[in-house]
Amino acid sequence: MLIQNTTNRLRPQIISKDIDSFHGLQTIKTYETTRADASVENLQQAYQAMLTFQQAETEKLAVYRAAADTARLAEWEFHNAVLAMKEVVRGQYGSDSDQAQAVGLKKKSERKRPNRKKSVDTAS
Repeated sequence: MLIQNTTNRLRPQIISKDIDSFHGLQTIKTYETTRADASVENLQQAYQAMLTFQQAETEKLAVYRAAADTARLAEWEFHNAVLAMKEVVRGQYGSDSDQAQAVGLKKKSERKRPNRKKSVDTAS
């Protein structure tokens, strides 16, 4: 028998076919087995457990997504507040001050001036 890798999720098509098979089994009134794992009771319990855990997963995903959205918005609010603070520091102390450098801005005097590139004329 093949070893099953249960770390990967089953494809939705496989689960859908399994559910169809389970519902089809419920129409067979004479089904009986000696295998405990294939009994109707075990199948019913496994089906209900799957539905319960899928519902719990969906609920937790919704909570996670809401928390991620809230954290993302809080990050943007903080970022915009820091940008506003930097503008205030630059306006209050100047763009060449030690205070501007202390909040992460580059001093105006330490900026590298752009170099002009000499244009090369093509001789014909």
